[in-house]
Amino acid sequence: LFFIAVGASINFRLLTDDPARILSLVLAVVAVKAAVLVALGRIYRLSFDQTSIFALGLSQVGEFAFVLLAFINRLGIVAGDWTDTLMAVTALSMTMTPLLLLVNERLVLPRFGTRQQEEREADLIDTEHPVIIAGFSSFGSTLGRFLRANGVEATILDHDSDQVDLLRRMGFKVFYGDATRLDILHSAGAASARILFIAIDDPATVERLVSTVRSHFPGLTIMARAGTNLDAHELLDLGVEQVYRDFLDTSLRAGVEVLAQLGQRRYSATRSAQHFIRYDEAALRQLTVHRHDTSAYISNARELIRLQEQLLASDRASTHNQHDHAWDSASPVTAATEKTA
Repeated sequence: LFFIAVGASINFRLLTDDPARILSLVLAVVAVKAAVLVALGRIYRLSFDQTSIFALGLSQVGEFAFVLLAFINRLGIVAGDWTDTLMAVTALSMTMTPLLLLVNERLVLPRFGTRQQEEREADLIDTEHPVIIAGFSSFGSTLGRFLRANGVEATILDHDSDQVDLLRRMGFKVFYGDATRLDILHSAGAASARILFIAIDDPATVERLVSTVRSHFPGLTIMARAGTNLDAHELLDLGVEQVYRDFLDTSLRAGVEVLAQLGQRRYSATRSAQHFIRYDEAALRQLTVHRHDTSAYISNARELIRLQEQLLASDRASTHNQHDHAWDSASPVTAATEKTA
């Protein structure tokens, strides 16, 4: 009844008397709210499709504005002409919402949104190799190139049709197919392969693939990429022992270079990075059991970080490390030549 009464009290004559003013206010309100919502979508890393629906669907003035404007009018806080104008702006902005969503669906998303992947049948896999790589994005393609350069061929599966077509044009033999399907794994030679390397980004897909392989190919060694520490914990919990965090090696390579640029011996910096990896891998496994308990996870992580820093400091201060000049010493031939001279 309240909203019926509010609707009856709206002065729609303003739309005919001063349409330019009303429409400009409506567009200004919708534009400002949409801009704020787009910014929030970017902050929370929503996809373009989600952000467009989020921004356009909520860009109108909310119905609670009717309540506030009714109280404002009753208390005389703002002149009646202004409350009538704001009532009309509120009502008109709400009627624009279906139109904005229609524009988003018909014009915005088809041109700028995420295109659905091409639906097609899985490829016929006519090769069998000792290694299967599931997921051939940046990580998987680098791994595949390295193996091929060292004489090891791999059967490569990817479920992104656009990615498969692109990689084929680049000279890679990639098969289109869903690696979680049992028939695809059989045709890829999982029964005779030695290693399955999972380089898929989606954690849910990885979990299904690990479960399928564990059930039907127990002799197949699973190695997997983890994008985050949380992904690594989930993989360890699934029983995957050989987990590789793709950011770890790159970060430490950069760290070694920073230390070398600051004057530290490259060999010592590299050895420190290797020790760091060993300690960090051990800490990762210890923290896996606490991943669902935030308080315990943080407490144990702080203690393990402190212990890791102590161990690295002890390694750095050891007598062996202080007198080890590998990579930086002159070669025996050079040293002998200089001594003779």
